[in-house]
Order: sequence, then structure tokens, then C-alpha cells
Amino acid sequence: MVIYLAGGCFWGVEAFMLMISGVEETRVGYANGLAENPTYEEVCTGATGHAETVEVRYDPDVVPLVSILKAFFEIIDPVSVNRQGDDCGSQYRTGVYFVRPEDGETASGVFGEIQKKYSEPLATELKPLENFWGAEEYHQKYLEKNPNGYCHIDMSLLDGLTFDD
Repeated sequence: MVIYLAGGCFWGVEAFMLMISGVEETRVGYANGLAENPTYEEVCTGATGHAETVEVRYDPDVVPLVSILKAFFEIIDPVSVNRQGDDCGSQYRTGVYFVRPEDGETASGVFGEIQKKYSEPLATELKPLENFWGAEEYHQKYLEKNPNGYCHIDMSLLDGLTFDD
């Protein structure tokens, strides 16, 4: 199965997702924008409309989508508009982009649960995936290649999460 998650800088989101048992593969890229096959530099201008996004391929028999989404909401500020950590701009917006309608329904249920924790409306998008373009190779598994690279996510948050949904 596959789900696409936009949570600010894709380096940290990818590294965090890869730590979850049942996540089999990830790929960072650019989703739901206007340009075909944009470059990182083009996306950073904000003019393409893409969000930095992680394609997450997972085994639902090991980790259900609900658990992946709940973990995702632990590492983002879901009410922040176009900003996560020190990164700001529309390319850093948060979103859950699905391919299968039933995954959209599952995500909608999780969004409902998360919304109860906030007085402000969630800024995180929930939409079907319109398009996804893989990022340049140097962005793939960036933090694995550059262990001291920038990351706005506290990886220790995974330690307290349970995946029994």
C-alpha cells in the first residue's frame, strides 16, 4: 500500500517513516503542483504549487494506515499554515494525499480525532494525490547520507508510539 505525506522538509519525514516497522520503502518528491517534473530550486520558489512530500510504501499487515497517520501527526504542527520548524513557504505545507478512496476515508477519521485536540482548524490538507514527481537523488534518504543534516523532527518521538490500531 502507499500513502503520500507532506510534513515540511521531506528529509525528516522520510527518516522518521523509515523507522516504523512495516514501512517498506520511501521516496521523497514533490506532490500536487502545477509543473511537470519540477526541480528543487523551482519548487523552492513557491511558484510550482508543489509540496515537499514523502511517498510511503507499507505493509498493512504489519502497520495499519491509521498508525502511520497518527505517527505522522506526532511530528507535524497540523494547525500551522505553510510552516514546519524553521521552514516556511507553501512547499512546506502539511498534507495527506491518498490514491485509494478508502484510504481517504480512513484518513478522514484520523483527521477527526486529531481535530479534537486543537481549537484552531487543521491546516493539513487531505486530498487525492494529483501528481508526484521524485526529487533529485541527493535528496533521497538525505539524513542517512548526512547524519548531521538539518531536521526539524524529534526522532525520539517514535519511542513512545504504539502501533496497535
